[in-house]
Amino acid sequence: MLREALRIGSRRWYSYKSVRRPNLAGTGAPKVEPAKEQPGASSTVENGHGSLAKQLRAKILATGPIPVAEYMREVLTNPQAGYYMNKDVFGREGDFITSPEISQIFGELVGIWLVSEWRKMGSPSPFHLVELGPGRGTLARDVLKVITKFKQDAEFSMHMVEVSPFLSKAQAQRFCYTHDTLPEDSQLPYYQMGTTATGTKAFWHRRLEDVPHGFSLVLAHEFFDALPVHKLQLVDGKWQEVLIDVASGGAKDAKQADFRYVLSRSQTPVSSVFRPMPNETRACLEYSLETERQVGLLAERIERDGGIALIMDYGHFGEKTDTFRAFKQHQLHDPLIEPGSADLTADVDFKLVRHIAETRGNVHCCGPVEQGLFLQRMQGEARLDQLMAHALPENQQIIRSGYEMLTDSAQMGSRFKFLAMFPGVLASHLDKYPVVGFS
Repeated sequence: MLREALRIGSRRWYSYKSVRRPNLAGTGAPKVEPAKEQPGASSTVENGHGSLAKQLRAKILATGPIPVAEYMREVLTNPQAGYYMNKDVFGREGDFITSPEISQIFGELVGIWLVSEWRKMGSPSPFHLVELGPGRGTLARDVLKVITKFKQDAEFSMHMVEVSPFLSKAQAQRFCYTHDTLPEDSQLPYYQMGTTATGTKAFWHRRLEDVPHGFSLVLAHEFFDALPVHKLQLVDGKWQEVLIDVASGGAKDAKQADFRYVLSRSQTPVSSVFRPMPNETRACLEYSLETERQVGLLAERIERDGGIALIMDYGHFGEKTDTFRAFKQHQLHDPLIEPGSADLTADVDFKLVRHIAETRGNVHCCGPVEQGLFLQRMQGEARLDQLMAHALPENQQIIRSGYEMLTDSAQMGSRFKFLAMFPGVLASHLDKYPVVGFS
């Protein structure tokens, strides 16, 4: 049986055409450089990452090349060896660091923005504070402090949408006084619950659909960039899909990719149903079905129950072509080497996000605006001055450099974007009372 599979696999090299990826330097993303060999790399390949590579290789040999989206989903969320599932990947000791981890100013200003817009809407109570993909829980903790201070007499509960058991526990430890994990057979829409020091109830869900109906303040920070993307290429007037196949001859060492990109021989299910945005000029692009689904759910929720959504991520407005990449130990890494050992990500297409939101529900969108501009409009410098005035001299430079990293256009200030969603019935109201941070 194995001999037959290998025999069939050896013929497959003639069935698919290898494709080179466009030069990332031409799309605004840095060029991928070979990852530096790290101590213990060989042992890493032999454990979970090596196992995941073997699983993917066996699947491809059995069924043929797979979409980038399927590869990305498996690498990030495989229950046994997925990147996010069993370890802390954030912070200086991990593979990347997020804005809330860099400076408390980020979370505080996001919290103030939520309270300000919530009050404009009449301070409805009770409400849900929802975060999609909360990471370590740092943003939720900082926003919780602000809302607790300024919520007046309103009641609210917290709802975290998180698939990683490891990260859900880390989040609970960050902002809950007590927390418990429910049995697998509980049949409840949440799998973990906790209580903050101020008595606010917190619940963990695997899907947005499981969050109870009700007026919601929804945050999505670096959530959409981790959703699987399909890579599509226009060939002779028809969209074809870039797939992932096993590497020719197999990887020989840790620096050689385990897999390779190939072009589908004909249209795939996704490329056949894909419809480009009006006036699309790109011949190569990334398309996320899961982004469409999640944004659609958000839009329907806001229209039905009322609320606000704030999406914060690095992305573009429909002009970039190739942004799929990996990060390992704060360096760019080949996404086809040692799957499961590095974060996979792709820039968010905010033009698509806004289009979906406005067509799937009666929703009013603001933005996107650059992160640096948003934080400046939210009086970030004033908050920085307050922190500097009360900081020890040895900490002042750290505080200032952290804020500059968030706002400097050469760093995170322009790469990251903010987009807000409101119920469409408030459009005229928001024209009269413009949304802070966006105008």
